[in-house]
Amino acid sequence: MRITNRAGIICAFIGALLSSAIYAAPEEFTIDPAHTYVTFEVRHLGISTQRGRFNQASGRAVFDADSDAGSLEIKIDARSIDTGNEAMEKLLRGDDFFNVEKFPEIIFRSKSVSYVQGKPDKIEGELTLLGVTKPITVSVLSYNCTRLPFLVRLTCGMDATTTIRRSEFGMTSLLAFVSDDVKLLIQAEAFRREAPPPSE
Repeated sequence: MRITNRAGIICAFIGALLSSAIYAAPEEFTIDPAHTYVTFEVRHLGISTQRGRFNQASGRAVFDADSDAGSLEIKIDARSIDTGNEAMEKLLRGDDFFNVEKFPEIIFRSKSVSYVQGKPDKIEGELTLLGVTKPITVSVLSYNCTRLPFLVRLTCGMDATTTIRRSEFGMTSLLAFVSDDVKLLIQAEAFRREAPPPSE
C-alpha cells in the first residue's frame, strides 16, 4: 500500500510539472542545437521526393499562452546542409542555390503565435533566405514539455512544418528538374533559461 501511494504521489508530481510547463507563462527558452534540425523535401524530375537537412541551428523562444503571445527566432547555418551526397552538397552550397559564401545564414523570426488548448498552433513570421525576406506561416504539429528527474532544466520539444516557393527568394536554378515548392520540417528542442541561484 505504501509503495502504491508513493508511486501515485510521484506520478502526480511529474504530471503537475508537465502541466505547469505547458501552461505557465511567459518563459524564455534557448534552442538546443544538439536536438534541433531543419529538414527539407523537394520533388525531383516529378517522380521522387529528395530529402536533406541542415545540421546546425540556434535560436530562442518565448511562449505565453495566457496572453496569446510569444516569439521564436531560429538561425540556420546554410553551410551545414547535409544530403548524404558530397557532390550534391557542393552544388547546393554554390551560387545557383544557397550561395553560402554570401548568405551563410537562413533566419526565421516570428511576428505572432496562436494557441490551441494552451499549446502553440500557428506561428506567423518572416523567413530570410538569400537576402530576401518573405512572410510564412509555420504549423506546429506537436508541442510538449518535460522535466524528467534526470533533466537539469525544463525542456520543450516541437515538430513543425511549412512550405515555401524557392523562386520567391531568388533560387530559380533547375526549376524544370527540381520542384519550386520546398517543404520544411522543423524538429526542435529547447531548454528553459533558469534563473541563477541566489548568491550566499
